Amino acid sequence: MKTLKTNLWLIAIMLFTTYSFAQSGVTTPKRSPRAEFSQTFGITKVSINYGAPKVIVARGDRTGKIWGQQIPFGLQKINFAGKGEIPWRAGADENTTISFGTDVKVEDKNLKAGTYGLHMIIKDENNATIIFSSNTSSWGSFWYTPEEDVLRVDVKMRDNTFQNVLNYSATGLDTSAAEISLSWENKQIPFMVTANTTELVTNNLKEELRGQVGFGWKGKFDGAQYLSRANYKPELALQWVNESITSQKNFQNLSLKGAILFKQEKLNEALSILNDASDLADLNQLNGLGYLLMGNNQLDKAIEFFELNVKRNPKDANVHNSLGEAYMAKGKNKAALKMFKKSNSFNPPKFVKDSNDALIKQLTSK
Repeated sequence: MKTLKTNLWLIAIMLFTTYSFAQSGVTTPKRSPRAEFSQTFGITKVSINYGAPKVIVARGDRTGKIWGQQIPFGLQKINFAGKGEIPWRAGADENTTISFGTDVKVEDKNLKAGTYGLHMIIKDENNATIIFSSNTSSWGSFWYTPEEDVLRVDVKMRDNTFQNVLNYSATGLDTSAAEISLSWENKQIPFMVTANTTELVTNNLKEELRGQVGFGWKGKFDGAQYLSRANYKPELALQWVNESITSQKNFQNLSLKGAILFKQEKLNEALSILNDASDLADLNQLNGLGYLLMGNNQLDKAIEFFELNVKRNPKDANVHNSLGEAYMAKGKNKAALKMFKKSNSFNPPKFVKDSNDALIKQLTSK
């Protein structure tokens, strides 16, 4: 009987142990759930994967006990796992990771595209060091080693409105920069990420134009237009727009070439190409050419194009208004006044009538 009881006890232990191990892989809610943050500026995507702890938890309110207590100042000495001095994991549980889709600068220091482990040393209530590590797979910071540091940057912490749940966000966005911030409790830890977006886009365009989009007129046109608007690599912009014209000549690429030539101060070439563009222009496009010329101090040529537009569209209120503006800029006030009044005779849209009335008042009050 004793042997039977012993055997039953051993069987019970084995069954319990087997059941316990079987349950180790089940999915249950985490106290600090995983969260993801991503932001794109220009063509650069920044993504952060992190655990999001709370200030107020089931065991109590930790407000006022986060910085310097829950998150110690400086490095923390541990006697398990890596048995070293470790920073904070910039989140909770598994490694916090940050990914950059392109090469960037963090606080004006270079960092290659890729994924990094993200750690922080909270020095005091106002200062922190942010660490980008090549190790992205370890659990938290427990196996952290400084030999795997890729970059460290020092930043200033700042006061913030209360945030119960740790989160990352982006502010100060433009096409070349974003300020990324960790916010928790009453503090925020910001760091600036920048990218040479114009260079990145240009390099990307060069590669894309070697593919299918490089065969038609539109791809080269779009590339040239981007470079022209960015005032970047004007010779490459001219090369691409010429290749677009060779593929298919149209108003869009001819007028763009004219604008590029104006920027390069090649006046005669610009005027010649815009003459070609005017032959292909519709009402709005021809008006646009006139304003392009006005913007480049070519009033006589602008008037020529506006007069051509009036001749082509004798009952359009807007083209008469535009010709009046060009006459007025040239000092031909009587001719301008005549155009504004004639424009009003065509029952124009409100925005055209308002413009006419304001300019008529300006001319007649002198």
